[in-house]
Amino acid sequence: MAAPNEKLAESLDVLKALQAGGRRVFRSDDLSRVHRERLVANGFLQEVMKGWLISSGPNSRTGESTPWYASFWEFCARYCNDRFGDEWHLSAEQSLWLHGEKTVIPDQVVLCSPKGTNHTIELLFGTSLYDLKVPAMPAAADLIARDGLRLFAPAAALIRVAESFFSRHPVETQVVLASLGDASDLLRLLLNGGHSAKAGYIAGAFRQTGRPALADEIIGAMKSAGYDVRESNPFEAGQIFGRPRRAAAPIVGRVEMLWESMRDTVAEIFPKAPGLPKDRETYLRFIDEIYQSDAYHSLSIEGYSVTPEVIERARHGNWDPDHHEDDRKSRDALAARGYWQAFQLVKASVEKVIAGENPGACARAAHKEWYRELFQPCVAAGLIEPGALAGYRNIPVYLRTSRYVPPRWEAVRDAMPVLFDLLEKETEPGVRAVLGHWLFGYIHPYPDGNGRMARFLMNIMLASGGYPWTVIRVEDRNTYLSALDRASIDMDIRPFSAFVAQRVRWSLERRDLKFPAPEERYSFDRGVVSFWGQDGETRVRCEISRETLDDHFHGDNKDKLEVFRANRRAIEEIARRKYLAGQTEPDGSVLIRTREL
Repeated sequence: MAAPNEKLAESLDVLKALQAGGRRVFRSDDLSRVHRERLVANGFLQEVMKGWLISSGPNSRTGESTPWYASFWEFCARYCNDRFGDEWHLSAEQSLWLHGEKTVIPDQVVLCSPKGTNHTIELLFGTSLYDLKVPAMPAAADLIARDGLRLFAPAAALIRVAESFFSRHPVETQVVLASLGDASDLLRLLLNGGHSAKAGYIAGAFRQTGRPALADEIIGAMKSAGYDVRESNPFEAGQIFGRPRRAAAPIVGRVEMLWESMRDTVAEIFPKAPGLPKDRETYLRFIDEIYQSDAYHSLSIEGYSVTPEVIERARHGNWDPDHHEDDRKSRDALAARGYWQAFQLVKASVEKVIAGENPGACARAAHKEWYRELFQPCVAAGLIEPGALAGYRNIPVYLRTSRYVPPRWEAVRDAMPVLFDLLEKETEPGVRAVLGHWLFGYIHPYPDGNGRMARFLMNIMLASGGYPWTVIRVEDRNTYLSALDRASIDMDIRPFSAFVAQRVRWSLERRDLKFPAPEERYSFDRGVVSFWGQDGETRVRCEISRETLDDHFHGDNKDKLEVFRANRRAIEEIARRKYLAGQTEPDGSVLIRTREL
């Protein structure tokens, strides 16, 4: 009789065969009841609705949305094909969002079919399908297929949406308009349908976005056919986001328009730049001093359990995957070593920037080297293939718990050059830092490491204005990720701008902590040694817990003040690093806890 693990292996063989070609969505009857129930029970499959399953993983957390968001559009396509055959398509609005590279998973998708029942199909995590009954299918020429989905072609979608769509979704509308090489497809539909009113506001849209020749062509053609056309502007004031490149890839237009639509908000919120530092050596020395705190927080945000000891071993080269089995296998140690290696290159880029080189050009030239150094230790240890260092991703990626889905991998190679173009042209260092960080994560060019890379990029751009290196603290992780989501999902950059501005202001206001008269004392009731630091004219109370002294400074059964005095320099340096990184308590004091070490 087969053992339970052998039975599971048999079921996994069946699932592997079904997953050929990257398939993630299955009908229940694609598997036998025994295999299906076993795979669901072990977390390898998840039920979406009666009769439908998606791939999952036993390591997914309870309530984890990522498997569903990764399968969402494939599910829509397979479900609709199964139910409606080839008689269905997405709405004109949804078609334009997809053509405009809006990749957020929508709360509801409207699909249209003569076989529809005007019914809502509830799905996972608050998403749904609405099957809108329509009299007939549109002309075949008006539809295109993309990734299994039936969409209206761009011109047909622009004709079918209401005029109000242009002002409610100006970025997507302008991205799609910019992707059209000429007006032929639009004019064919406008003329055959007698859409004189639509011709007027579409012509106005082209004129407003810097393509007057197309506007004149539409007006002239419609008038030649006997239609009375009155041109109008469908956009509201402040909704024209630059002049797009001719027939640019949609992602190019989207990135440019997002930058243009958000830069003024960032500039309004961000503190004024101090200017390039006059004392470059002091500026670079500060970066060296803050390295440990920066590494701890940046890696911890990504879920690595990295201790200061691991960071110091990485810094001093006491990390040896060839002869130390724990180092070879330790994901955390590998991440720490990679961070140290990449940090050195980033610091070299900072040195060029504060000497006056263009920060966007520096980042363009160096960012691929940063990435290679981040993951070189994993390659050296044999944990990932050498091809992982090749460059930008060639697979889709998904963000845990977020409805935002980064652009298709095919779009990355168009998106990254335009991001660096914008960084090179931008005049405000704060705008470079905030939008550079956010858009790097928005594009998500690499299969892993994008958060660390975005924070490196942010600090390069901050250096271009003389702002100090700024640490994003792990205790602010939820606020930080929520602000990034607000920008990516709701197109609201204000929360992220305010968050980064607050951290930068802290760095600007507090530059050092010294200990000329610590005045240490032990509080038996609270179990801490208190001592004082000095930041300019401001006294800063610092504390180290009894547990920390016992666990990390051999303080068991010893006088805690004597333990503190014997390790004063090391403890003061820990307090100083926490202070410089902004790791303070609500009252501004510094508390050193054992779990942090």
